[in-house]
Amino acid sequence: ERDEVLTQAGKPFSVFTPYRNAWLKAVDDFQLKPYPVDKYAARLAPKPASETLPSLADIGFEPTNLGALNLPTGMSGGRRLFEDFAARIERYKRARDFPAVKGVSYLSTHLRFGTVSIRQLAGHARARGGEGAESWLAELIWRDFYHQILWHHPRVVEHAFRPEYDAVKWDDAPELFAAWCEARTGYPIVDAAMRQLNQTGWMHNRLRMIVASFLTKDLGVDWRLGERYFAAHLNDYDLAANNGGWQWAASTGCDAQPYFRIFNPVTQSEKFDPEGRFIRRYLPELARVPDRFIHAPWTLGGIDQSACRTKIGVDYPGPIVDHAAARERTLQRFGVVKTG
Repeated sequence: ERDEVLTQAGKPFSVFTPYRNAWLKAVDDFQLKPYPVDKYAARLAPKPASETLPSLADIGFEPTNLGALNLPTGMSGGRRLFEDFAARIERYKRARDFPAVKGVSYLSTHLRFGTVSIRQLAGHARARGGEGAESWLAELIWRDFYHQILWHHPRVVEHAFRPEYDAVKWDDAPELFAAWCEARTGYPIVDAAMRQLNQTGWMHNRLRMIVASFLTKDLGVDWRLGERYFAAHLNDYDLAANNGGWQWAASTGCDAQPYFRIFNPVTQSEKFDPEGRFIRRYLPELARVPDRFIHAPWTLGGIDQSACRTKIGVDYPGPIVDHAAARERTLQRFGVVKTG
């Protein structure tokens, strides 16, 4: 619960590592036992007639292609995903940042809808031990951390956790924001990630960090616009975690990355999708681009563009922003706040 893990002074934590350490001390095996749902299922009220229930479309949901991710649904689907992940959890720490491989649990949507037990997941990770399970348990604890931040600091829904960063002057750039939303930035790792989100209602966690950093620090667009876009498109949307993740990337939140840490989208792409497998999965127009150019296809010469049938500016856009110049603008943008 939100008031169960506090500092020795009885105050909420605002830094993750001491919160995690306190969480590990405070939460015992009994608290990690899953609630016996099956035992009490018969006591639930009768299911209403289906004709009295609004459809998902009636309440604002749009169809997404979960099948593209091969994610089974319902409680039985959650159990299958959990069993599959448990068999490869030892590789989690090493594989989790690579979107082209099966390195994460894919349980976030089930957590969002309650079709898996967070107690069961945390209990399994704690009992299992090892670097993979411990790393994954830390990610589950991040979820609790952001929930208690939102509970104790509800202003973060609309404002920076660190009030001084409310003074940051974001650019009014609707055309750049639209290009980001529509996967037209010219940076393949960003565009492939946004297509994954738009087509499936899910995005790999490493990619969430990359696209959030790109929107706020390359394009200079307010993190709240990106947070709202994610809220409208993620099937695993969780207000606390989504808000916390965006404020972490934008350097406005609690225990956030420093403002001068600015992801280079090309370097991130080279590091976490070295062969361009993920990029090609969602950007088939770049399928014939050689590996050495896949992360920055605008560096292809005219002859090479013809050879791989990909004309930059026609088949795929050129970059909408120069990263080096954008980095300098971001340092100036945040530097004024720090010294003002």
